Amino acid sequence: MDRKKFHSETLLAHSGRIHDQVGGTVNTPVYRGSTLLFPTVDDLKSVYGTLNTYGRHGNPTTRSLEKALCELEGAFGAMLTPSGLTAVTTSLMATLKPGDHLLMTDSVYDPTRAFCDETLARFGVETTYYDPGLGADISHLIRDNTRVVFVESPGSLTFDIQDIPAIAKVAHAHDALVILDNTWGTPVNFASFQHGVDISVHAATKYIVGHSDVLMGVIMTTEALYGQVRGYYKQIGLTVSADDAYLALRGLRTLSTRLERHQRNAMIIADWLHGQPEVAQILYPALPDAPGHDLWKRDFTGACGLFGVRLHETSETAVHAMLDGMELFGMGFSWGGFESLILLTNPAPHRTATRWESNGPLLRLHIGLENPEDLIADLNSGFERLRKVINIRTSK
Repeated sequence: MDRKKFHSETLLAHSGRIHDQVGGTVNTPVYRGSTLLFPTVDDLKSVYGTLNTYGRHGNPTTRSLEKALCELEGAFGAMLTPSGLTAVTTSLMATLKPGDHLLMTDSVYDPTRAFCDETLARFGVETTYYDPGLGADISHLIRDNTRVVFVESPGSLTFDIQDIPAIAKVAHAHDALVILDNTWGTPVNFASFQHGVDISVHAATKYIVGHSDVLMGVIMTTEALYGQVRGYYKQIGLTVSADDAYLALRGLRTLSTRLERHQRNAMIIADWLHGQPEVAQILYPALPDAPGHDLWKRDFTGACGLFGVRLHETSETAVHAMLDGMELFGMGFSWGGFESLILLTNPAPHRTATRWESNGPLLRLHIGLENPEDLIADLNSGFERLRKVINIRTSK
């Protein structure tokens, strides 16, 4: 489908559907299979070098999901991976070689940092971490052997918004590629390829699947890079099951509707949090007073339900009392599902180019699809437990 002709809601409902090829069914069925049979030698030879030789290379179910994602984000081609992290690592390995230099945002997802510091370093790739706020000033860090600039906007935990068009312009002027982790933005809210990105990766586990029951990643590329990345992807044997692809495709159909509710609920919760005396700052780019809001407003078409809450200085015991008694907010390391989550985080140990300075703890909230009044009540009870511990300690 022509993404320039239709709005994202329409693309989500219709992209990737091949009902004319599968007996008229609205949804592409689950195609389970490993071996593909060919009636003649000539038929078998005709598929040499294509993706139609073996089940590992895909099937109508996975192809439908890949096609839908490409049409939604404006990519030439897509590849599905077993997790968001494999989407990141595969993209880096496909575009870097020994002796190359990588520029990596300092606010990156910590497992990505670990891959750079351990695996890429072992293969002779040097990584330099940079301040996510640099924008065009990143030019001072580019070397003759810089091949990739990696961006993640907003950044993990602290939600730094990067000036991706400015970074891309500088990177391309020095023949470097731009890889974006677009999980927070999603294909709906950030049109990566219109902003100069060469490769967009997602943890499809999060909002694309949307139901906390599938692990999956996706890599999307421009036409110029598709063959190179798909070639490496094929050589290392990555694949996903048709069952998982079906669930992701099913989740994708409601992505826009879910995101609208996630954002609406998040704004209501954030507004309530502003009135809590324990809250020092809310790190949610969609808020007018949040860091990076102007860039977010310029480049994004919406937000999601994930943001950070920086508290004033308080005791660890008080924060634990708050979190341990939550009824609706679960504690878990993922996000993007229908359920609300809360997590105590600390960005400081994972920064080398910048410093995270805060006297108080940082909470990461994912606001789900529950009624916001119920979520506020749960948070309010949590703050009451926190205050009770503080008052007990103060009275001693």
